[in-house]
Amino acid sequence: MKDLLYASLAAWGLGWGFERVRTRGEALGRLLWRALPQRREMACEAMVRLLGLSPEKARATALESFQHNGRSFLEILLAHRVDPRFVRERLRIVDPPSLAALQSQERPLVCVSAHLGAWELLAPVFHLLLPGREKQIVVRRPRDLALHALTTRLRSRPSLEVVDHRNAAPRVLRCLRRGGGAAFLVDHNTSTSEAVFLPFLGRIAAVNKGPALLALRAGAVVQPLFLLREGQGGYALYLEPTLDTRAVTGTHDEKIQKIALFYTQVVERMVRRHPEQWYWLHKRWKTQPPEGWTYSPPET
Repeated sequence: MKDLLYASLAAWGLGWGFERVRTRGEALGRLLWRALPQRREMACEAMVRLLGLSPEKARATALESFQHNGRSFLEILLAHRVDPRFVRERLRIVDPPSLAALQSQERPLVCVSAHLGAWELLAPVFHLLLPGREKQIVVRRPRDLALHALTTRLRSRPSLEVVDHRNAAPRVLRCLRRGGGAAFLVDHNTSTSEAVFLPFLGRIAAVNKGPALLALRAGAVVQPLFLLREGQGGYALYLEPTLDTRAVTGTHDEKIQKIALFYTQVVERMVRRHPEQWYWLHKRWKTQPPEGWTYSPPET
């Protein structure tokens, strides 16, 4: 029954265009702003404490963030509209030479991004701009299996496999060792067993070490990329400088820490530049290190 309900809602939403998703997504964000007072206050307090914003500025930025998040939730319905026309009319490549370098890269690729901007549209952009290469996106499976089945169908493409993060390592590693690319969102909270603890926006956070470990095992290049919204219906693709994991030095654990720190710092820079587009509703700092733990920065 739930499968049928989700399929019916998706079929209705798939007829929406970019403008309708924008207006309805922003309306959804305003609804969440009113319906989730604890998350609203959490976001405002975090912006004051971590970004140094005034309470008034933090509240305005948090409301804008909720509206962006509402759009993010609905933009999965636009994934099928990411095509060459989308690239011509709506997408701005901020650094074309970096994209050309990425497209000519023959090494395995671990692409890292965040719940920032139009993250649901980043998967089809990733698929479209890297033709001919085997690709995967690794996602966290929700508890609702019917919802998971629907989102997997909406995200999948012929050469883009959606991989559940549970037991994903063997499949991802095979893809990378065949010269493919795997993409991860690396800004979510994670369990202690999956984490390396690193500073993020001035507080210690549990950072998923899985992408770092897989990149190191495959000898991959780590490519940060982000899809930000601009204007009423445009998007900008940012490609930040890469990290070659073969050049990382130290013990095995030190290498993992350095790679994870690399992508954590890139995400932090982007969040500081565009705080209104980040997912502040998330309890990012929920998992903390054991009592008595102290942070030791890796040696450069």
